[in-house]
Amino acid sequence: MAQAGQARRGGSTLSNSIPITRPVFGDEELRAVQLPLESEWVVQGPYVAEFESRFSAYTQAPHSVATSSCSTALHIAVAALGLRPGDEVVVPAFTWVSTANVVEYMGAAPRFCDIDLESFNMTAELCEPAVGARTAGVIPVHLFGRSVEMAPVLALARAHDAWVVEDAACAFGTWHRGRHAGTFGELGAFSFHPRKSITTGEGGMLTTADETLAALARSLRDHGATRSDHARHGAGGAFLLSEYPHLGFNFRMTDIQGSLGCAQMERAAWILQRRQELAARYDELLADVEWLRTPTVPAGDVHGYQAYVCLFAPEDPTLRNVDALHARRNHLMEQLESEGIATRQGTHSPVTTRYYAGKYGLTRDQFPNAAIAELLTLALPLYPQLTDDDQARVVDALRRVGPGA
Repeated sequence: MAQAGQARRGGSTLSNSIPITRPVFGDEELRAVQLPLESEWVVQGPYVAEFESRFSAYTQAPHSVATSSCSTALHIAVAALGLRPGDEVVVPAFTWVSTANVVEYMGAAPRFCDIDLESFNMTAELCEPAVGARTAGVIPVHLFGRSVEMAPVLALARAHDAWVVEDAACAFGTWHRGRHAGTFGELGAFSFHPRKSITTGEGGMLTTADETLAALARSLRDHGATRSDHARHGAGGAFLLSEYPHLGFNFRMTDIQGSLGCAQMERAAWILQRRQELAARYDELLADVEWLRTPTVPAGDVHGYQAYVCLFAPEDPTLRNVDALHARRNHLMEQLESEGIATRQGTHSPVTTRYYAGKYGLTRDQFPNAAIAELLTLALPLYPQLTDDDQARVVDALRRVGPGA
């Protein structure tokens, strides 16, 4: 299997630019895409099944169900668990908007909780005020590849007869207390977007230990059918359509994506190792840059490092000074961009979007840490092909430009 030296560089970028990320593609991925075309079976089929099997083997999840994206995986999860209008689900106020959107799709209401500024994750303590009589579930998000502290969140949910669905979009390669993220709750959902460690272009995966939920998820992703097209065409009576006992969706992964996912799984261990090595080197190079708070990892856990996200904090951030600090952070990012170095904010805060703020009357004052994280996070370039020289160039530019005044 080709590694960094043999892998093709993803995307078209200037020769001296350093992007925020790059997928790792080589001859194996090119060949993987060809195989379904040669078989003439390109919709969900044997390569998707193989990808699911390999994903389960890596994460130790008993069942894996491939989907068209992590968002659709989350949608299937809450549908399979029976989320309905009038229910409420606790979600963090700092996360990609789809975490909350899947709750809205079902006619239920997200109840947002603030996050911890060190981990960028929800905690049971911050989650508890959002739990009420209508709480049906909790969706902890393992943001950027650091796991939520799951035991207290699970205990809180169980005390209120609520389910837990893990948004593990960023958490491939994340281990917590000896278990892979996405295997603690009833269901977990992963992303294979190109910003993630392994990619199928778009794509997602559901994980669960519950055989009944896995079977229902497989049906729901395929319009609610009792058997897939591949199973139907491979058996007698293929001229008869399946039964459709459930109201399902078209959330299937194609076999082209499944085959690509199989090739990516072959190099996954190396990709994750490189990300950890690069993150450790950032830790070392930035150790004395006091105005930048770098990621931390609890003892015994493994950070998946989907992204290396820091907090811009030349002074202790509060809602009083966050706008001024935000302007200084943006100036830093603009200067780096002018030198061909890409950075990004970590993610956004759904509570400040027009839809959620308007519908639920939310303000950033209600979620101060989420507001600070949205305005002051700074993701640095991280991908396996990043060279020592390029990484040094990023750090040198950070030091030279500095936090401003």
